[in-house]
Amino acid sequence: MSFASREKAILSQWEVGVGMVAGGGPMARLPRQIGRARALEVLLGSDDMGGDLAEAYGYVNRSLPDAELDGFVEALATRIASFDKWAIANTKRLVNANSLPLDVEMAAGWDACMASLARPATQARLKALFDQGFHKPGDAEDRLGSYLGRLGR
Repeated sequence: MSFASREKAILSQWEVGVGMVAGGGPMARLPRQIGRARALEVLLGSDDMGGDLAEAYGYVNRSLPDAELDGFVEALATRIASFDKWAIANTKRLVNANSLPLDVEMAAGWDACMASLARPATQARLKALFDQGFHKPGDAEDRLGSYLGRLGR
């Protein structure tokens, strides 16, 4: 489960914007989670997504006002923790068996990610992005999608 702040959440699959294939399974997981067309938009578009759009797409369970987020998550976790552990574990096991990608699907994405990272074009785009402040507090991190959109111009 995942929840997002309406005011503060910024989700991004930024990798294509620098010439990479995303590692960690988004090609295998996102189409199942948000549908093929939306997964392609998220992955290929490499743009920032706020909490409300992420909720509308099914990327997160709910987008909540920031002031309510922690309380909601704590109350849900406390409620679930009060239930029978066997029932929780078996429900999770069966949902996972019917919804998570196979290891071979995850491995294919990881292999493509590693191959893409070594490409000179990817290295050049990553360097340009780092030069603009990527992975440092500031505007490039806060508006990564905007910065990615200007890399190829």
